Amino acid sequence: MSDVLVEDVDDAPAATAPRGRRRSALWWPLVALVSAAAVAYAVLTRRLTGDLHYSLGALRTGGEGDYSPSEVFTHRPYFYRWLIALLDSWTFGMTTAREALIAAAGVLLAAASAYALYSALLRRVTGREAALTAGATGLALALAPRNDFLQAEWAAVVLTVVAVAAAIGPERTWRAVPLAAPPLALAVLMKYSTATTAVIGVLLVYAVDRGRAVRLALVSVPAAVGLFGMSLLAGSHEWQWVGDMTATNQSILGRTGIHPLFILERSVDYLADRAVPSPVLLLVPGALLLVLTRVRGRRRRIELSLVALTVGLCAHAAVVVQGNWFLYHGAPMPVLAAAVWGLAVGGARRSPPWCFGAVSLLYGALPVIYTAAPRGFQRPYVLWALGLLALLAALVDAVRERREAGPRRRSAALVALAGVVCLAGCVWPGSPHLVRQGKVTMTSAEYLRATRLTEQDADRLRSEIPADAPVLYLAFGNTAYYVDHPVQCRYPAATFLQRTRLIPDIIEATSYKENADCIDHDPAPYAVLDRAWFRPAKVDPELWRRVTAVYDCPTTSGGPLVVLCRRR
Repeated sequence: MSDVLVEDVDDAPAATAPRGRRRSALWWPLVALVSAAAVAYAVLTRRLTGDLHYSLGALRTGGEGDYSPSEVFTHRPYFYRWLIALLDSWTFGMTTAREALIAAAGVLLAAASAYALYSALLRRVTGREAALTAGATGLALALAPRNDFLQAEWAAVVLTVVAVAAAIGPERTWRAVPLAAPPLALAVLMKYSTATTAVIGVLLVYAVDRGRAVRLALVSVPAAVGLFGMSLLAGSHEWQWVGDMTATNQSILGRTGIHPLFILERSVDYLADRAVPSPVLLLVPGALLLVLTRVRGRRRRIELSLVALTVGLCAHAAVVVQGNWFLYHGAPMPVLAAAVWGLAVGGARRSPPWCFGAVSLLYGALPVIYTAAPRGFQRPYVLWALGLLALLAALVDAVRERREAGPRRRSAALVALAGVVCLAGCVWPGSPHLVRQGKVTMTSAEYLRATRLTEQDADRLRSEIPADAPVLYLAFGNTAYYVDHPVQCRYPAATFLQRTRLIPDIIEATSYKENADCIDHDPAPYAVLDRAWFRPAKVDPELWRRVTAVYDCPTTSGGPLVVLCRRR
């Protein structure tokens, strides 16, 4: 945290303001109003991403088949399954209404974590720093890109924010560490690769209080092990799935090996891709510069620089290890960037960083502008150049701040408003949904259109299936989500079966054998086959023979790719 010791004019009584300068009481309420409006718009229009459809579809159809979240496979660990199931349990109505309600629940979690962080920071920094840092963190969570929102990585960030707040908030260490260890341990167990997010939490605590960070790490490790053991006892297949889930990933670092040059080149592209829907990432170098220039003492600046570098490496390590380079694997990145941005703006000693704020405002329009730009303009180097521009703007502000005289600070409300605009850039229809190697491959509007087509396919299939009839899904999880008929086995999405087209040795996994038994051991009267995802010519031939021995599936012949098969 920055070592700011000057008085915060925004938090001081109006009578202390210098004569001749009128302070408006309307700017901060305007910031709050715009923030609330952006969050409400996101809740009502964003919809959920396909991975959430996968998890929710598996949990719902498995639950209708009398499998609890402990016993149904969703390609996610035990505690994350239960978290999503609990968030879904209070929803009702049509699909769009249920998605809006679960999104509202996610926003409430983000707001609660941000408030906890704000309360904790008040003991360490000025009120303006605390408000802007915690507010930017909460908004980054609430306005997260669709691909991030409510994912396991996102949930791990929420838990880590709570853990950091619990670690630095209480006055006494013996109270802080026991409060912080459980949420930090749960952050690890959201997806296991999210252990890097928990490490980031410890590093952030270290930046504030070294002793508490060491104690937190020592207590959190056995807490995570204990909770993991609890999940193994509560779920009959949990240990089996822990081992078999990695077998479904053909790109994991353990399979491909370490190739430093490829990792470096892909990382350069990935960070640029990640910045398109989350332009706040482009502001990180500039924000760090503003924070570090205010830190007193050369050794302290070096120490915090090393902490920041390690935090960045940890955030990226989870992406590299998993090897898929999916955007949501970097979900902690924009939240960390927003927190540093809030600290940089809130910690201004005199006038706010106007140049940096102007760039922040402009970058709020970047997702839409970049998506609409010619394909030749969509290049990773363009994003890196924009990051450099933000750094130069921060440098101008840092130099200007050093030259200014006087202890008073002006209101940072306008710059805060620019930050809200920047964080809201990813929720508009013209913003990108998918980006790869600098190219926007799908916009948010295109994703929503594809979602409506999937819903129409599901309506067609449901019209052919008797009410409440069990179904075997040879399709991705979003098909189960929309068709919403119960299953008769604990594998609602045939992930292990589909992977035979990519990973032949998956057939050795116990979970594959159980998944395959769903076909011909007490088979459901109907099966839904997605020929684009579960390609008959590509999956294991013996597996497809088992499918055709039980089910009569129509040929495509130019018809729909998702078809209904009937038991012979």
